[in-house]
Amino acid sequence: MSDLTLDLDVDFSEYVEAIRESLASFVHHAREAGLDADVPTAPEWTVRDLLAHQGMVHRWATDHLEDRECDPGDYLAEGLGSADPVTWLHEGGLRLVRALQDAPEDLETKVFLKNAPPPRLFWARRQCHETTIHSVDALAAALGHTPSADETWVTRQVALDGIDEVLTGFHTRGRSLLRSDQPFTLAVRPRDVRRAWLVRVSDEPAVVERSDGHRGHADHVLEGTAEQLYLALWNRSDEVTGEGYEFWRRTARVSWS
Repeated sequence: MSDLTLDLDVDFSEYVEAIRESLASFVHHAREAGLDADVPTAPEWTVRDLLAHQGMVHRWATDHLEDRECDPGDYLAEGLGSADPVTWLHEGGLRLVRALQDAPEDLETKVFLKNAPPPRLFWARRQCHETTIHSVDALAAALGHTPSADETWVTRQVALDGIDEVLTGFHTRGRSLLRSDQPFTLAVRPRDVRRAWLVRVSDEPAVVERSDGHRGHADHVLEGTAEQLYLALWNRSDEVTGEGYEFWRRTARVSWS
């Protein structure tokens, strides 16, 4: 098992390109679905709610990159009240891409995950996965059902990176609800690549170990393709099943900041 020294397989330009691709998909599928459509993968939202949330996050991230004060609530209200929220989302996403590209490599600004890369790379990575997952929500709205991994455009490389971020970044934080009074281990094992994560769950924040695919003992195992596991760990999949996943779905909720 390795420690949590960061070793990303996705570089800055690839994160930016993934944001662009997901933004384009988001716009396409949101228009196809319509603003009042329900979002099967986020049942509390309509497409309008989804657009307002994502556009708010893009603008909030841009303000961090540009060292500007912001009020996320104002952005959310702006998105909800927009006459054309799809265009509003697109404009904010393009501003985010420009801000990332203009940011210096030694950017100094806030980051909020454990085991995070340097700030410029952190924000490119975080917004890559934020935009990808919510564009899958837009796809779900257009399809009218939870998409399979094969129905998305998510690549194995992005999926593996996203698995790593959600496990080592989000669920090792003190605010994570991935807790259990009875300690157990949960292995996350992509079938299509030699890589794995072992999550030690207790009544304290989770402890995560990376490995090169070692198939040792774990109390529960989540298996699937990298893309299936990526969507599952963000609670956007019905292709991964089992007792371990049912526990994950009940407890592993992620807030946007």
